[in-house]
Amino acid sequence: MGRATGSWLSGASAAMPSGVHPEYKGADIGLPRSGVGAVGSTGQRVLALFIDWIACGLIVLAFASFESQSLWTLGLWLLVGVLTVTLFGFTPGQYFAGLRVARIEGPTVRVGFVRALARGVLIVFLVPPLLQDGDGRGMQDRATGTVLVRTR
Repeated sequence: MGRATGSWLSGASAAMPSGVHPEYKGADIGLPRSGVGAVGSTGQRVLALFIDWIACGLIVLAFASFESQSLWTLGLWLLVGVLTVTLFGFTPGQYFAGLRVARIEGPTVRVGFVRALARGVLIVFLVPPLLQDGDGRGMQDRATGTVLVRTR
């Protein structure tokens, strides 16, 4: 049993053939090692999510009772995420964390509503962002053809 779950628990890169790991996160998709356009770090992602979640929670707390806050916060977070990623390419939290969502086909191409919606719905399930491939992309990014890159 340990061997069967070993590669799954170690992440997507553990299933790759021995010695075929990317040199750095983003190397296989043509992103730079560091600086603007490089794959965002896990710390930046967590910070962005924290900022977005707290902001949505405070807004909901002003209008709803504390008991119903969690579901309304999730709904507002999804709505804000889909709208802002569609219009600007980043959520407010991602902006402050120095990140933006980019398409793999072209970093200057807009993400679009359908990709932003699919990405947001997958993140709601919380497991996809935790499972990352060798390029540092979560399952939601792989499914939608996007990547979270640094803006500064």
